[in-house]
Amino acid sequence: MAAPPPKRIRRRLALAAAFGLLPLTAACGGVSLAGDDSSKSFTTMGYGLGDALSGARMDQARKALDIKIRVNEGSFDEQQFLSSVAADDPPDVVNMDRAKIGGYAARGALLPLDACAKKEHINVDAYRDPAIDEATLNGKLYGLPNSYDSRVMLINGDLLKDEGLTPEDFDTSDWDRLERTTKKLVKSDGGKLSRIGFNPKIPEFFPMWVKANGGALITDDGRTATLNSPKVVEALEYTSNLLKIQGGWGKVKALNDSFDMFGTKNPMARKQIGALPFENWWVNVLAQNSPKTDLVAVPFKDRKGRTINWTTGYSFAIPKGSKHPDEACTFIKAMSSAKTWQIGAKAKRAEAKKNKGPYVGDFTGNAAADRDIETKIWKPSGNEAYDKATRTLYDVQDKGFAVPANAAGSEFTSAWQKAVNRVLSGEQTPKEALDQAQKQAQSVLDIANQGKR
Repeated sequence: MAAPPPKRIRRRLALAAAFGLLPLTAACGGVSLAGDDSSKSFTTMGYGLGDALSGARMDQARKALDIKIRVNEGSFDEQQFLSSVAADDPPDVVNMDRAKIGGYAARGALLPLDACAKKEHINVDAYRDPAIDEATLNGKLYGLPNSYDSRVMLINGDLLKDEGLTPEDFDTSDWDRLERTTKKLVKSDGGKLSRIGFNPKIPEFFPMWVKANGGALITDDGRTATLNSPKVVEALEYTSNLLKIQGGWGKVKALNDSFDMFGTKNPMARKQIGALPFENWWVNVLAQNSPKTDLVAVPFKDRKGRTINWTTGYSFAIPKGSKHPDEACTFIKAMSSAKTWQIGAKAKRAEAKKNKGPYVGDFTGNAAADRDIETKIWKPSGNEAYDKATRTLYDVQDKGFAVPANAAGSEFTSAWQKAVNRVLSGEQTPKEALDQAQKQAQSVLDIANQGKR
């Protein structure tokens, strides 16, 4: 029989197993590159270098650190991250979805950044509240924003003209009118859906519909799930019905999955969709690929007519066991500073000009950086549609809200997303699905919060 792993490794394995995401047989590898001395290099996870913005920002981080930076490109990988923690070889800094930060923080996989902010003189108040709140658990900060994704209504202006409609026909404060517009624009050919009238974007955007209806998925302290409250149930009944009247989720999904979301043949350019809520980054994609498309961007409104903006995004965090925590703190400060964002935004603007597309701004989570980019770097391009869309994106930033951080992290998210999917597949009614989700969500919250009151 093989000898058991050292006590240090056993502790790491136990931590990883506690997440319920990592097979123990895989918990033996970290993130160091072959032949690399981890004491002499600084490693990242979850940050890509695919464009001018990201490259220019990383250049600033390299200038700030007196150590070689190894960028492990690609999206954040939960299993790889837990494997690296178990092997006592985590990356020095990670760029992760803020919705997951609370779960990792509760299990001790991340270091609080309060001391880091003090040491580096980081003004936390300069960052947007929703981005900070989403990365704060039990009064401790665990991440600083690397992005700030706003959500607005994106409407196909060309279809509006064709059908004699106006943007007000997609007013999300008037649910009855929105349903009528959806019915009018949906189109089928030979029983096959060929155009989506309106896509409510569930399950992904369900929290925004709940907020619009005056409800919430969880209490502000992040400890009590409210998934089966009447407002949440009503929001799911309405949004799932929007898909039902267009032939059902199966047909909508089949057409949606066929879309070229990142190319010149995207559904806006091909008039395959009337409208949908979407994050700000897709406006940039459309600007570069379909600058002549008449895109109309308007705020998403709650049922009382007030602008709301469900914000999410990524934040930099420092894993427990980072071999260079001081350098990680310096890295985070450099990457999220207003100066670095300005340099990156100028590089992105130049790239957009080279590609002959309008620059539609950048949205950072750093309020000072956003003001500088909006007033000093972004300029009207002459493309009326995208210039107006950019103004809308800047206008809604101050209306942001986030789902409160909670100790269950991705397990809580999974509970409500699976409930929505069960309704869409016809397995359960909204009330049945959310009753089940409520029990599951509260169970994982209670377990995650044990001993933390």
